[in-house]
Amino acid sequence: MGVLMQAFYWDCPREEAQEYTWWRFLATKLGELEQAGFTALWLPPAGKAANIGGMSMGYDVYDYYDLGAYPQKAQRQVDGADEVRTWFGSEEELRALIRAAHGCSLKVYADLVLNHNNGADQQEFNPILQTYRWTKFTPQSNRFTRDWSCFNPSPYTESDPAAFGDMPDLCHINPRVSTGILNHAKWMVEEIGFDGFRYDFVKGFGAWIVRAIHDRQYTRKGQPVPLFGVGECWAGDAFIDGWLDSVNNWAVHRVGAFDFPLRYRLKDLCDTYGFSLRTLAEGGVLVRDRPLEAVTFVDNHDFSGNDCVVNDKMLAYAYILTHEGYPCVFWKDYFNYGLARPGRPDGIERLVRVHESHAGGGTVIRYVDDVAYVMERAGIAAQPGLLFVLNNSGEPLGRRVQSGFRGATLKPLAWWGGGADREPSAIVTDGDGWCQVEAPGRGYVVYGP
Repeated sequence: MGVLMQAFYWDCPREEAQEYTWWRFLATKLGELEQAGFTALWLPPAGKAANIGGMSMGYDVYDYYDLGAYPQKAQRQVDGADEVRTWFGSEEELRALIRAAHGCSLKVYADLVLNHNNGADQQEFNPILQTYRWTKFTPQSNRFTRDWSCFNPSPYTESDPAAFGDMPDLCHINPRVSTGILNHAKWMVEEIGFDGFRYDFVKGFGAWIVRAIHDRQYTRKGQPVPLFGVGECWAGDAFIDGWLDSVNNWAVHRVGAFDFPLRYRLKDLCDTYGFSLRTLAEGGVLVRDRPLEAVTFVDNHDFSGNDCVVNDKMLAYAYILTHEGYPCVFWKDYFNYGLARPGRPDGIERLVRVHESHAGGGTVIRYVDDVAYVMERAGIAAQPGLLFVLNNSGEPLGRRVQSGFRGATLKPLAWWGGGADREPSAIVTDGDGWCQVEAPGRGYVVYGP
């Protein structure tokens, strides 16, 4: 399925000294990402935010159609003129980034916020609540305007399963809202050039609107556009299963979900002393139960401090970049925390290359105990498969396992861990596939033909 790069983190324009220039900054990294083997970018919300109290990351949507092309009343003055750009740049810079990404064979996914809005132009009286609310939106683009009836509660009775702070939640069953959302998605794909969407906070609205977006046919320059979609369903496995079923049952174009249950399991692997690797062989995570719909990840923009994976994060990346699912790498880990390690066997870059060259086919767990875990990818087409060996003990270990590789020499493709300053030895399987695999203390080795 490729490898996705989350091409932002919280407050990244300020942290990187790239305020109003993030799109241009990303464009300078495209060649490096293409060469490493990444196949897609996930961008932050592109529409004009409310920016109340300062510039924001875009999750407080004000104008869906303003990607940095219109002056905004709530925005600060720059040299005596209204600021036009979003915190990430102008619409033309975004379009240029997408064109350049496509030229590097990278898909581009937009972060779509469909639950809540912010920064209304004036208050309106809501007769259901018998109070005034900020719900009158007359954005500068003059497209997808909203009034009180566009937000819950409205004359259109709709379940509002989860509100988001004090931002008014859109009422999707109001035809004006659903039409606005569907037309905006079409515009983002066909006119701006996006190849799919990450859906923010999907617990806050009915899954049918996501399905409606994906049931539609899209074209660009006369060619069909296969739409990708992944939902941020921050919940347990059973809830995510239910959400995926409600979107994908009888659907032609299926949508995935971020594997939050796996992410918390990987955090325990990295940060909890005595974590048993037997847990990695259990169900209850998307990557094992429904891998074709699993988008796996280690950290993202919503985690901070000790909520992030703190220790030995390469163990988690080795897992998601060797197993099934669609792995997503976090920008901050790759670039800011120095885990890319280009040209070395112990970094994310090497694991991305291995994922693209070898990690095909189904998954078979060949061995597991509390401290050792051995997994095989069977291979498919040009991807010959691999053996992944994970060691959660403090010392080097070896295990004798049977694999599907018979009479083969398997070379170390990537490795990391204590004492891994030398290249692990290649292993040779006998006629029945048996071999002795090894991994450094608190580390891993990926073997492949």
